[in-house]
Amino acid sequence: MQKIILTIGPSLGNKIPIKEIHNENFIYRINGAHGSIEDIKTQIKALRKQVKNIKILIDLPGNKIRTSGILKPIEVKKDKDFSLKINQFNYKDFYKLIKPKMEVFANDSTFLFIVKEVRDKEIIFTSKSSGLLLNNKGMHIRNLHKNIPFLFDKDKELIKLANELNVDFIGASFIRKSKEIEELKKLSSSKIIAKVETLEAVNNLYEILKNVEFILIDRGDLSTEIGIEKIPRFQKYIIEMAHHNGVKVFLATQILKNMEEKPIPTIAEIDDLYYIIKSGVFGIQLSEESAVGTYVKECIKFLHLMNDEINSEKII
Repeated sequence: MQKIILTIGPSLGNKIPIKEIHNENFIYRINGAHGSIEDIKTQIKALRKQVKNIKILIDLPGNKIRTSGILKPIEVKKDKDFSLKINQFNYKDFYKLIKPKMEVFANDSTFLFIVKEVRDKEIIFTSKSSGLLLNNKGMHIRNLHKNIPFLFDKDKELIKLANELNVDFIGASFIRKSKEIEELKKLSSSKIIAKVETLEAVNNLYEILKNVEFILIDRGDLSTEIGIEKIPRFQKYIIEMAHHNGVKVFLATQILKNMEEKPIPTIAEIDDLYYIIKSGVFGIQLSEESAVGTYVKECIKFLHLMNDEINSEKII
């Protein structure tokens, strides 16, 4: 493992200045789904003031359908109906693509909703989960991406910002086919990390790999697309295909999930991390662990400990 992607957020970059943890093998990720263009521009400048010549990644939101304009969390209850207005999504034509009985996996599959009715001004859902639905949370329906444009307006604005500020990497979210990489290359001067998080991308993997230097396997979004039980098999296949084609692989999602709130990882997380590193990935990404987690420094320490353990391991 040569690189670690750390997501900036209320924890890292604010409560914890990056100068306190910085290492040359770090890439600092800004999630483009959060904040305005001006907010992100200010954030990049602030990061560079903390440490010069750092590597920055802007992760494009991509064509992920998200809740929008929800000013107050919506309480949903199991087997109860609730509604969202058609303009409460980041893609205005979302309502045209959905039909009754479709399953919606929301907020990284922590919620399941069933489409009950699509009206002129609102969509009625039946919730199969209980909790609070927040603004800017994903609303995923399997096999729907092929009917949605590759880049939304905010993606294009972020690409322009990345060009203006000479950002090192662009995370290309919800890639489906090689020609979308080509489209992005025409717009961006940054290095592209193609994110494999749709079944269509897996089906077109060979063509995608011929057109990129880096990919990132987003296990969270991919799991909502293919089913969480298939992630180990798909992960192994994608990594092997990438290595065969000389492409560097990053791996993301719940690497050290337990450490968002606790000072040590679970044994299962350490076991998973061991085999991830042994698989020859180029790097891993921390998301919530560093963006909003309580134990950012401890997370980084454990990543280094595991890397050192594997590099020097011997049977006692």
